[in-house]
Amino acid sequence: MDWLAPEPFLRGVAWLDDGRAVRADPADLARLPWDICERSALPIGVRLEFTAEDATEVEIRYRATVPAAADALRDLAHVFALWHGDTQLAEVIAEPAEEAVVRIELPALDGLFTVHLPESQSPVVLGLRAPQGGRLVPARTRPRWLVHGDSITEGWWSTRPAHGWPAVAGRALGLDPVNLGYAGAARGELATAEQIARLPADLITLAFGTNCWSGAPFTAPLLHETTLAFLGLVRRGHPDTPLLVVSPALRPDAERTPNALGATLADLRAAVERAAGERIDAGDGKLALLAGGGLLRPEHLADGLHPNDEGHALLAAAVATALRKADFVA
Repeated sequence: MDWLAPEPFLRGVAWLDDGRAVRADPADLARLPWDICERSALPIGVRLEFTAEDATEVEIRYRATVPAAADALRDLAHVFALWHGDTQLAEVIAEPAEEAVVRIELPALDGLFTVHLPESQSPVVLGLRAPQGGRLVPARTRPRWLVHGDSITEGWWSTRPAHGWPAVAGRALGLDPVNLGYAGAARGELATAEQIARLPADLITLAFGTNCWSGAPFTAPLLHETTLAFLGLVRRGHPDTPLLVVSPALRPDAERTPNALGATLADLRAAVERAAGERIDAGDGKLALLAGGGLLRPEHLADGLHPNDEGHALLAAAVATALRKADFVA
């Protein structure tokens, strides 16, 4: 049986670069910091979605980076996870390889199947097929949701890609989340705002500011103006697209501790919220704000910063509620 081209089945894709799903514009990398370029090469949130007509198995042909012996990510499980709706049905562990095939059994269920791909070794899907007969049909497209943020948005410390808050909220809302979370970054980089402005989107969420406390220390006035500039650039490409701003979530060590420029995370959070509020007051009726400070408690943090699975679920629920309350989604 011939292999099916993967592109019609791929979801969560921002850009394709010679068949690879990447998360920054490959034609515009020179303006981005190195850490965003590095993180954007990982296919965070990229999935295969399809329905199965009399198919009992799916085979996925892929290539992935083979980690060196000293690679810190070498021991991470290379897992292909099969979901049906809100239910995980199976996990299949396969090895990163220059080319390999993974086979996943499909139960006799109607509706949408999703295969969440492993992320750490940048797998590229080369094709898929139903080896025992039947048909795999690409899922219908869903509203496209761009989600920009830092390592929390990228899904750090969730136990699987499907448990990061954008993935959880996307399932709950029937959206196609496109994960533009960059660990260590999301400091209001204006080149990123311009890239977001050029991407097709039905909905946008911006959740940054945590790394402006220590990664690249900001003052509160600087982050206020940066947030206004970021929003202004995004609005050049998306003047009427519903947009939710999420201010930084709890970070106990930073809440009342001044950074190198004297700003606490509470100060920076207030700056983001003030900037969003000013745009709303100025008449941006498609902009909403979710205050992030009270969404998590210390027990929801795996390492004092990044949420555990319960924390990601709480963030997803809060974002979904905020989007519904703003009448941005059904």
